[in-house]
Parts: sequence; C-alpha cells; structure tokens
Amino acid sequence: MSKKILVVDDEKLIVKGIKFSLMQDDMEVDCAYNGEEALEMIKNNKYDVVLLDVMLPELSGFDVCQAVREFSDVPIIMLTAKSDDMDKILGLEYGADDYITKPFNILEVKARIKAIIRRNHKNDKEEKGDDGFAVYGALKVDLSGRRVFVDDKEVSLTVKEFDMLELLMNNPGKVYRRDSLLDIVWGYNYIGDARTVDVHVRRIREKIEKVPANPEYIHTKWGVGYYFKA
Repeated sequence: MSKKILVVDDEKLIVKGIKFSLMQDDMEVDCAYNGEEALEMIKNNKYDVVLLDVMLPELSGFDVCQAVREFSDVPIIMLTAKSDDMDKILGLEYGADDYITKPFNILEVKARIKAIIRRNHKNDKEEKGDDGFAVYGALKVDLSGRRVFVDDKEVSLTVKEFDMLELLMNNPGKVYRRDSLLDIVWGYNYIGDARTVDVHVRRIREKIEKVPANPEYIHTKWGVGYYFKA
C-alpha cells in the first residue's frame, strides 16, 4: 500500500516539486497552502507523514503543529529557515518529530520521510513482552500499541518521544549520551544536535512525570546523558 504524505507550504513551486518527487517513489501526496487548510486535512485524513512549513498564512506551522498534537501523533517534519535555530527548537517544543532547513535537497527530504515510515512500520510489526505492557508505578506503557498511561489516563507521545522512552525503558540504568540517542532514535545520517534530544526529554518528562523538575523515571547524568530508573 502506498504511503500518504501531506505537504504544507504557501510556495506553490516548492509544493509542486516535492509532490512530483515523492510521487516518483509511489507515494500518495496531498497538498495544502495555508495553516487552516492543513489542519482541516489532517483532521479528515490519515497521513503517514506531514511535511509542514513554519511560515504559513492564517495559521503558522507552529500553530498547526500544536493543534495537531491535541488529537493526533502523526509524524511531523518541520521546514525551517536555515539561519534561525530558534525555529528548530520551537518546532520540537510544539511537538514536531524532525526538522529540515531551507534551502533543502529533495533527496534529504525523501530520506527523512522514508526513515520515519520505515521506523513506524517496524514498530507496528514488533511484538514485545508477554502482554505488551510495561508498568512502573503510575506509568504504564503499551509497547505493542505504542500507548502511554499515567494514573490510568492516556497521554499522547509523538513518534520520536515514544521511541526515546521505549529505548531508555528497555535498558534501565544504562546512560545514553546525547549523540548516541541521536544516532539510535533519529538515525546515523540525521543532521541535528544535542538540543533536539534535550527538548524531547523535557517534553516526555512534562507528560509522564508528576514533578518534571524532579523526575521519577528519566534522569540526567550530568555531563553525560540520560537514563531510565526502573
């Protein structure tokens, strides 16, 4: 079955080029040219990946990303200005899974999209544990269904947030350096930095920890990285 991608950008030539290239790889591509249109399409369709520009009319890419995270964990790749690191950090803060800087190489765009799709496909097929659940106090994780519960209330994690939590949780006490987490969770070819990891850890803590500033599960080994305390 072909994968369905939503491309969101107000520059129609960029959208046309991305769509043409993705269709060459047998992907189904929908297009939106403003934030309102994009949000409505995501509500009414099931996409494998959303490629979302930051600078959009009506609703910004940040606004769209934040709104989508209220009802969906669809993978979102943000398109950001090359010189503006703050766009990258804000995109991750609002729930994006990845970012690509403009101007970009279309081969990089396709590689990032395919990497996310491959990882999701692998996760969908994996069978983990006897009943698929891991329980640590108030935290309950459905590993096969990729769902997380705190005090029996479901919390929504993005693809990368869940991948990172799962990795740390499956290796309790093991300290992972930030660059190692980038390699494992995002892939060896990912062009990013340690701030990507820090932002994701902070977001996970905000969702699963009762007191994020004093975490019970994901701890920091100062100057080294992060580990899960079972």
